[in-house]
Amino acid sequence: MTKPVVAIVGRPNVGKSTLFNRIVGGRVAIVESQPGVTRDRLYQDAEWAGRSFALVDTGGLDFQESGEITAGIRRQAELAIAESDAVLFVVDARAGLNPDDEEVASIIRRSGRPAILVANKVENFDFNKNDTFDFYRLGLGDPIPVSAAEGLNTGDLLDRIVELLPDTEEEDYPPDVIRIAVIGRPNVGKSSLVNALLGEERVIVSDIPGTTRDAVDTLFQLEDRHYVIIDTAGIRRKSRIEIPAEKYSVIRTLRAVDRCDVVLVMLDASLGVTDQDKRIAGYAHEAGKAAVLVMNKWDLVEKDDRTMNRHTEKVRQELSFMKYAPVIFISATTGRRVAKVLELVDFVAEQHATRIATPDLNNLFKEAVMQTPPPTDKTRRLKILYVTQGGVKPPKFIIFVNDPELMHFSYLRYLENQVRSAYGFEGTPIRFVLRKRTRETV
Repeated sequence: MTKPVVAIVGRPNVGKSTLFNRIVGGRVAIVESQPGVTRDRLYQDAEWAGRSFALVDTGGLDFQESGEITAGIRRQAELAIAESDAVLFVVDARAGLNPDDEEVASIIRRSGRPAILVANKVENFDFNKNDTFDFYRLGLGDPIPVSAAEGLNTGDLLDRIVELLPDTEEEDYPPDVIRIAVIGRPNVGKSSLVNALLGEERVIVSDIPGTTRDAVDTLFQLEDRHYVIIDTAGIRRKSRIEIPAEKYSVIRTLRAVDRCDVVLVMLDASLGVTDQDKRIAGYAHEAGKAAVLVMNKWDLVEKDDRTMNRHTEKVRQELSFMKYAPVIFISATTGRRVAKVLELVDFVAEQHATRIATPDLNNLFKEAVMQTPPPTDKTRRLKILYVTQGGVKPPKFIIFVNDPELMHFSYLRYLENQVRSAYGFEGTPIRFVLRKRTRETV
């Protein structure tokens, strides 16, 4: 199931990032008085009235400036509008209507996306419509007045957002299907890998329209196993790519990760791990998906008997938050080791869905505590009273303790290492939930 996407757009310095932070409940976007600070899109899950959605913050659309960075910001924002389910168009109520506002409104109208006009920086809510009359010229209906900095009237805005969100739909797949998303930067070989996975030895069952806009999921079968390739970048319809430099839309990445079971994070072995690679891999990690790190273009790397080990160590360092993910070195163009990819997919999918019996868990934690007791805080010591597994995909463990504040992150990491040492969980993140409990059970 895919979360709807809501994009925040507008010209520079109208308060988009402030509104983003207000809605998601934290200072996620950088907020500065200088325009142009938000240059990359930012994404965060938000929830209101029981509905979840992904909120997208975009860079300011400036039609007066020229240059590569400004053009890139404009292109990213236009893509965000085209890929979103709803748009928040933010204008500055103090400054009034600006020619750039009219340009942004034109882009939104052409996109056909449902839009909400947000008049930000309103200081006096005892005003009449004449105070925002000029904004009606944008042709996007009644402006909703807010003060994002003060959090005023944002509840009414969220009510309106929820009204515009589309209903989510469940995919109609076989019950044992493994859904695979291939994600990565442009030109790392995503298309080549998908084409190799959908080779002649596979039986393609059907093409199923997905919830990713203009994408088609491919259901295929290998022996008695069913898989779905979630098409994140229109990779089977190259003629439909309108902007060659943007073969990969990050919103589509988010949608695909949200819907998949296993993520194949594609990396270019000849270039190493970039900051964008880290951001993309981070989507899969934060979403709790099973993952495989696929180092492609291995045929382009000069090798000796230590090359693979050195590259593995480097990847582990750069993507330290995904040390649980197996690394495989392939060449999608030559087909080398591609057959091993699906074997790893099967393996990490199984690990992702593994359940551990409660008695076994509690025995493991008892031994871990005996081996390395929890640290004390002054005179108080953390006590682990009971452990149970609360879910799978990803595996989630609920730890009942005497005081959750006594749990240090380093000790929690120690406990995770003990769980992985005993039960594997290779290829999947693990979640721990701490709950307070006064009565000792174990």
